[in-house]
Amino acid sequence: MGLREQIENYIPYNEQEENDKEMMLKYVDTFEDVLTRENKMCHFTASNWIVNKQRTKVLMIYHNIYQSWAWTGGHADGNANLLQVALKEAREETGLTNLKVLSDGIYSLEILTVDSHKKRGKFVPSHLHLDCCFLLEADEEEAIRIKEDENSGVKWVDINDAVEITKENNMKAIYQKLNEKLPKETK
Repeated sequence: MGLREQIENYIPYNEQEENDKEMMLKYVDTFEDVLTRENKMCHFTASNWIVNKQRTKVLMIYHNIYQSWAWTGGHADGNANLLQVALKEAREETGLTNLKVLSDGIYSLEILTVDSHKKRGKFVPSHLHLDCCFLLEADEEEAIRIKEDENSGVKWVDINDAVEITKENNMKAIYQKLNEKLPKETK
């Protein structure tokens, strides 16, 4: 199933997701380069909400650019298989190797604003991330490590504290939503 079809079939959780889904589909239909950073206005990213088996903790990284605790994720960079992108980013940013995909397809949709910043010495203008989030499970006993060029911390956080420890105010509502949607039972 292609990316457009996955988004089209996604059932929004709330009004934010309804609006973001509509805009994502418009962007997919409007731009040919929406999967690459060549599109300076908006491009796709894939993120992860990584929980432990008991659904009591979430694995977060301390993101160097945003100077905040955050979910894992990254740019599609031409890959339309966003689950594949999400898994790659989770492994790279945390060192985890054993990840279980819990969501049947996309877990959450968000259009995120990104302020201008410098990355690896280059100016990056303000733009939008068209983000598809996936729900993953990991063993909190598995060794984790930082990815020095992207984060300076990786830790398991009580799921109720995840919203509070982020310094990014725009992410608080998103993390709260991810927790609300979380199936409580282990599979």
